[in-house]
Amino acid sequence: MAVRILLLILFVSLHFSTGACAEVPLKAAFIRDHQLWMKEGDKEIQLTTGRVVSSPQWSKDGQFIAYLAGDEIGEKTYLYVYDLQKKESYQPYPAIETSDIKWSPTSNQLACISRGVLNVTKTKNGRPEGFENVSLGVSDFEWFPNGKEFIVSSQSNLLPTGWEPVRLFKVPVDANIDSNKIKLFYTIQTNTNDLFAIDANYFKWSPDGSWVSFLLTPTTAWSNDSNTLSVISSAGDHFQVIGKMLGYENWIKWAPTKNQLAFISGEGRFFVVNKNTAVTEIPTLNKQKDYTPKGYVDLDLEWLSPDEIIVARAKENKEWKVGPVPTMFTALYIINLETAEQKQLTFPKNNNIDNTPQVVDSTITWYRTSEKEKQGDVWVKDSIDGLEQLWLKNVDSAPTFFIKSN
Repeated sequence: MAVRILLLILFVSLHFSTGACAEVPLKAAFIRDHQLWMKEGDKEIQLTTGRVVSSPQWSKDGQFIAYLAGDEIGEKTYLYVYDLQKKESYQPYPAIETSDIKWSPTSNQLACISRGVLNVTKTKNGRPEGFENVSLGVSDFEWFPNGKEFIVSSQSNLLPTGWEPVRLFKVPVDANIDSNKIKLFYTIQTNTNDLFAIDANYFKWSPDGSWVSFLLTPTTAWSNDSNTLSVISSAGDHFQVIGKMLGYENWIKWAPTKNQLAFISGEGRFFVVNKNTAVTEIPTLNKQKDYTPKGYVDLDLEWLSPDEIIVARAKENKEWKVGPVPTMFTALYIINLETAEQKQLTFPKNNNIDNTPQVVDSTITWYRTSEKEKQGDVWVKDSIDGLEQLWLKNVDSAPTFFIKSN
């Protein structure tokens, strides 16, 4: 009898322990046939019709999805918000033409650039509605982690004596185009010899908010082949150049808990050679460490843990010189920064391509497509050694997962 009672206690304990540790279902916004969809757990819901949708972004609390919608050509895109509680799309203000939107890290407030003007939404009945002007002459921006200010770049001008320096500004959310409230944050002296740039973009904060990374970009033709990854301290008193790379925002990732910056280094607009995963401590004291083995190129990356990085890797193609640019058939690999061990994580077949790795808690996701298909599928693994599972079929691009922040 005692043995039966003990077994019953163990079974009940195991049952409740397993239930308590059950993972929260994945939740993502995605685009299929140009329309906005959402999936939570196993349920898919179409949220828009008759629009050409791009750039879905979750609000901090997951109540809203901001997105851009325009025409087939994509020359003009406008800001829309989907309210999950009211199950409707609306415009915070009629006809806000923009291509750059960002949610506040602390509230359900949206910021966007429209024709060089930085704007923020007001709040009405608990949701973003209406807007206020913040600053003129803005080329790119990012919220400070406190949600009260922006770091802002403004493209330099070409003078008879040459290009002006690149200037960064610190702008309060409530600046309301009052130049007295806007402060110069840092001036980056550039020149045509070793640091030529006319603008700064893709601002990203370190996990502790003490550093922000960004790309210094030269003129358009030049930036197709090379840009300068840089960092600056949150006080604006310490600037460092990190390395040269192409202008892809997703090729720059901060570690989840440490001030380590991973990026794909290398110059030249074609992916066939010279694209290497590099990691450096910030502030930089030593030379960056490269992890891409000889004969390969890395074309995407994501942190799995403080000591592990997932990359999308293909064999390099030194033979190609002219003609159509060859497709790079990437698979996912995992790099252990502590042991330097590397191993293949996915094994796409039939000329499939695995890219856009994302990590949600402990779940690994990626986008699998092929050379000739316009759509692809989203696959997941619950761990490095877990089984691959098909999660989404026939989507236009990789989804945007909702990740609950503290």
